[in-house]
Amino acid sequence: MNKQGAKWLLDQVLPPTCSGCGVVQTEAQTLCADCWGQLTFLGRPCCDACGYPFEYEVPDQTLCGACTREHPPFDRARSALVYDDASKDLILAFKHADKTDMTRLFAKWMKMTGSDLTNACDVIVPVPLHWTRLFLRRYNQAALLAHALGKITDTPVMAGALIRHRRTPSQGHMGAKARTRNVTGAFRVAPKYRTALKGKRVLLIDDVLTTGATVRTTAKVLRRIGVSAVDVLTLARVVKTQT
Repeated sequence: MNKQGAKWLLDQVLPPTCSGCGVVQTEAQTLCADCWGQLTFLGRPCCDACGYPFEYEVPDQTLCGACTREHPPFDRARSALVYDDASKDLILAFKHADKTDMTRLFAKWMKMTGSDLTNACDVIVPVPLHWTRLFLRRYNQAALLAHALGKITDTPVMAGALIRHRRTPSQGHMGAKARTRNVTGAFRVAPKYRTALKGKRVLLIDDVLTTGATVRTTAKVLRRIGVSAVDVLTLARVVKTQT
């Protein structure tokens, strides 16, 4: 039996389903039309620095109020999706429930929204987990996204470049200031990667950008060892009204 025949037989026994709601699909690792339609994808217009979405057209390189007051330590940040009720279950299942079958599709979405970043970078670096959390979870979702994106864009991935050397509490219910305190001093660059990273344009990968505390901290750590630029690309981001 050839591969096509084997796939047809497998689909009869275990039909592919929507990764969002579980309804039977014609193809695996996809979303049904209803789940797809509920997602909010991000793109232009947005803040040139942090990627905060604007509701109206603006000139290129326009900054939001927060980035005008204080530019973040990274150069640019972009996200594929709004983190909301429609995307939350999909992302949490990917993050905590071994639903990794959507990794490649997620990476494609990230490539679409962050093509300027992927085209400019020299190397992709995922935000790391502390080894104890990695042991319990068995995989780092940011590293999975980084490797998938690296394959799509033919870009080298340095998965071990950053080390989370201090175990930090979960940030799920923390505010912006608490998150910043939580991750301050928690990361360092692995010594064996310092020379290789010096002068490089780094694309930092994470799953969700909430307050930006984690990527701000890791961007500062990378800049200290002499990288030339740090961009950030995440699967999703929280969008709150700025003040």
